[in-house]
Amino acid sequence: MNPRTFLINGLIAGFLAGIFAFGVAHQVGEPYVDQSIAVESAGSHHVGGEAITPAHSHGGEDVVVSREKQSTLGLLTATLAIGTALGGIAGLASTFALGRLGRLRPAASTAVVTLVGFVSVALAAWTKYPPNPPAIGKAATLDSRTADYFTFLALSVILAIGAVVLAARLARKYDGWIATVVPALGWLILITVVGLILPTVNEVPDTFPANTLWGFRLSSIATQATLWGAIGIILSGLVTRNWNVAEKRRKLAESIR
Repeated sequence: MNPRTFLINGLIAGFLAGIFAFGVAHQVGEPYVDQSIAVESAGSHHVGGEAITPAHSHGGEDVVVSREKQSTLGLLTATLAIGTALGGIAGLASTFALGRLGRLRPAASTAVVTLVGFVSVALAAWTKYPPNPPAIGKAATLDSRTADYFTFLALSVILAIGAVVLAARLARKYDGWIATVVPALGWLILITVVGLILPTVNEVPDTFPANTLWGFRLSSIATQATLWGAIGIILSGLVTRNWNVAEKRRKLAESIR
């Protein structure tokens, strides 16, 4: 198996995972988006005496894309694009992990890669900077909030890669428990420190409905979990199939000699 095979498998897995993620986002998340838009349409909110002015519009004469298209075709396009991209990255990362994570078989090492991806990319960022629905956020702080988010995300991924490399090295000398727990604990401690250093952002008005806020946030992480979970399951299945075919060919070649 070569990187090209892993990449193609990853792209396929990511595309299919995007369909599953769309289903969750549309059925679970979109109702909370609609509720948030209704709150936004009711008027501006104030935090600390400062008005929160929406940086976008959902209705009226200036709307270029209708809300219906945003919640269907637009959402599907986004989940397919993101899923395909993440699947390709997961496929290439699985190539690197193959044979480097102790005695794990290809499917198991691929599953570990996608689990690390979900935790470092989705879960960690969601914990530090949970997503907010459309009615929340100041246009004036958009640039700083974006910079903080991507700084945290980049450091989380870099630390996760370091943890995987450390786990691979420890697996050569120690048992699986030490090789797993020590890097994971190290990543958790370091990313916690990073989270404490970076600024905390809270622009949620006190009057904003808590049910809508947390419903939106939970639906967001549910969509991410579905996306990464589907990538892991589908990619592991494809890797297993290709690995079995390669093994059969190898054994056949040996029997002919």
